[in-house]
Amino acid sequence: MRYDGSVTINAPMDKVFENMTNPNLVSQCAPGLKSMEIVEPDKLFKVVVGITFGLVNANFDVNVEWVENRPPDFAKVKAHGIGQGSAVDVVSEMSLKANPDNTTELDWTADISIVGSIAGLASRMMGGIIKKLSGSFFDCIKEKIEESVRAQV
Repeated sequence: MRYDGSVTINAPMDKVFENMTNPNLVSQCAPGLKSMEIVEPDKLFKVVVGITFGLVNANFDVNVEWVENRPPDFAKVKAHGIGQGSAVDVVSEMSLKANPDNTTELDWTADISIVGSIAGLASRMMGGIIKKLSGSFFDCIKEKIEESVRAQV
């Protein structure tokens, strides 16, 4: 399943990129994140994530890897997680574009595949869950990046 979206952040493109590729900042906004460990700086992370599908709570142990990182405007991440008889694979990309008013347009895509015992339930509910989680995530990220830029002025 493919999802995408866009958000305008009131910060210069280099600051948005720097923050969006900072696992310590991103982890503060990741919905359902229970823990994060940096295995290899700027490359590989392990996270534990809990997601609710209706009445089913699922925890996943996830390996997250930056597979492409082209400052200041593009990054691609792959994630593979397992948990509770299921597996999830995600490939996500972000592209940044500087706007004339010193804001940044962040466009994102996420290709998500879930297999196993919760796949049927997840496929019926995924659209609404992704919309809610991505909205919450990007609201938080936008606030944190804009706040950090204001603090530097």
